[in-house]
Amino acid sequence: MSLAVIFIYLAMVLVLGALSHKLFRNTGEDYFVASRTINWFVLLMTLFGTNMTAFTILGASGEAYHRGIGVFALMASSSAIVVPCVFLFVGTRLWRLGKRFGYVTQVQYFRDRWESDGLGLLLFVVFVLLLIPYLLIGVMGGGGTLATLTDGQIPQWMGGLLICAVVLCYVTYSGMRGTAWVNTFQTLVFMTLGGITFFVITNRMGGFSNAISKVDTGLLMQAEHIKPLELLTYLCIPLCVGMFPHIFSHFLTAKDVGTFRYAIILYPLCIAVVWIPSVLLGILGNVDVPGLQGAQANNVLIQMIHIHAPGVLAGFLGAGVFAAIMSSLDSQSLAIGSMFTHDIVGHYRQEAFSEQQGVWIGRLFVSGVLCVTYLLSLIATPSIFRLAVWSFTGFAGLFPIVVTALFWQRSTKYGVFAAIISVIVLWLYFFLQNWQIPGYSVGGIGIMPAAILVVVSSVALIIVSLFTQPPKLQTLEKFFDE
Repeated sequence: MSLAVIFIYLAMVLVLGALSHKLFRNTGEDYFVASRTINWFVLLMTLFGTNMTAFTILGASGEAYHRGIGVFALMASSSAIVVPCVFLFVGTRLWRLGKRFGYVTQVQYFRDRWESDGLGLLLFVVFVLLLIPYLLIGVMGGGGTLATLTDGQIPQWMGGLLICAVVLCYVTYSGMRGTAWVNTFQTLVFMTLGGITFFVITNRMGGFSNAISKVDTGLLMQAEHIKPLELLTYLCIPLCVGMFPHIFSHFLTAKDVGTFRYAIILYPLCIAVVWIPSVLLGILGNVDVPGLQGAQANNVLIQMIHIHAPGVLAGFLGAGVFAAIMSSLDSQSLAIGSMFTHDIVGHYRQEAFSEQQGVWIGRLFVSGVLCVTYLLSLIATPSIFRLAVWSFTGFAGLFPIVVTALFWQRSTKYGVFAAIISVIVLWLYFFLQNWQIPGYSVGGIGIMPAAILVVVSSVALIIVSLFTQPPKLQTLEKFFDE
């Protein structure tokens, strides 16, 4: 029965995506940024839902299983503080620039801002490479969810394939408008079902007080597993939101700048609604499913659902997990398709292509991205939480680029090149040496690699910019005339 519920849910998603196509205007701007007409509620749901992938639903509960209550402080609290600030100071300004100059991708803006084709090409490559592990999170999470709910009758590879196929259908057919509509629906689904999951499981365990009394007290104390410097430097990781290509795309869809008001105000509340149940259920998993090692804890939430809520209810709760996964996977794949269409084909092609050709190029590249991601998911077996943190670390290291683009006229393309190269070198060093170490921090004292990347890239950008020729006066007048 649970499998039937999940399939019905996926069918509803496809129907909603198909219905949104009726409003499709058959233009590139409508396909990639929904003609910049999205209202405040859909913007809030899409911005939040796009950030809440398997990392939150599965990864956070899996990490809390091992490290306890402090996981909420690491990412949820820091995100509730940092992300709304990024929306306010960065998102609103990027929306104005996108509206004024017709930008569809980050690379278009950065290329014009610093008058450099090479910089735009380098950023495209870096963005795509950093998004691949983020895409993997969704495919792996979906496959694992379906395999656990069906006791392995449907293998993980088939679950991942199903996720990719459904996302491929509605993204390629309906573009950003369909993605926004489906994201809104899916965000409401996993926010609602997350609370229901928590209530049902704790009730079956004899009530929350009874269940929590059986947990090792060390998991209920932050100091046992998380160092103060780790907690502080985790504030750098949510800065990645300012550089995510898919978040940039959603910024541009807003109807007007006032639309951001509700996303800024209500985002922390949405964080609490989703993260609190995920983290607490991860901790309670030690009671029902003890002894999980490493990445096995990714599925602790699904195992608890399977134990306490079999049948139809398990199907509904599994659908909630699928909703969280697909609400990110669709936006990420569409963003990559948009960048390839505008920043590679559109920019370097000698002959201009029509609006319809641009849409089809985007569709084909989205299809290719999802195919590659699926194939990689068949051989990747890391912790979802740590995989996500490393992806976020790279984007966070690039955050000084968008800050200087918006606020510092003296910044130069050479400074930006220096910042990008420093991020690449440091990210590769930390990742290759230490990514498999649970709770890794620089020097073992709690400092997260993201903090090092942000500081070093900022310093490199500032120093090199001060010693190189500034952008042309007409360029500065174009972007800073206000």
